[in-house]
Amino acid sequence: MYAHYPHKRYKETLSFLKTHIPTSNSILDLGVQNPFSTVMKEEGYKVTNTSGQDLDEDYAVVNTKAFDVVTAFEIFEHLLAPYNVLKAIQADQLVASVPLKLWFSDAYRSKTDKRDRHYHEFEDWQFDWLLEKTGWTIQDRKKFTNPVKKIGIRPVLRYFTPRYYLVYATRQ
Repeated sequence: MYAHYPHKRYKETLSFLKTHIPTSNSILDLGVQNPFSTVMKEEGYKVTNTSGQDLDEDYAVVNTKAFDVVTAFEIFEHLLAPYNVLKAIQADQLVASVPLKLWFSDAYRSKTDKRDRHYHEFEDWQFDWLLEKTGWTIQDRKKFTNPVKKIGIRPVLRYFTPRYYLVYATRQ
């Protein structure tokens, strides 16, 4: 299934998306154009990306009824206040993924790009609670591992420890 996509998380995310969202729905994908938004378009989805604005400061882009679905794949961990964005979303469907907190690894922090850092790495119950507090009802969820081709204790642990958490949620 989806063998031509290079990353396991692309395969898992696309399969989950296809389970819940028909290609006829319009999608606002949080974040600038990226390899996975290209994958969604190749699969027939109508995708519009945000333009790179700081969503902690300016989340007006989600305060529109112009889209059926908002997708946010590995976005919320970069925000200081994901609550504000989640609360402001006007679409009635959300498909989001976040990296899970790993007990054996520190939160990701790029040494060269100050924007490419994780302020949050969630436990599943924390993300569930955040969604609940912002008015979302989780309809489906999935955790999956993301093994790396390296040698060591941490790479071995990544074969067994879920790294990503995908959620499909709705709001009335």
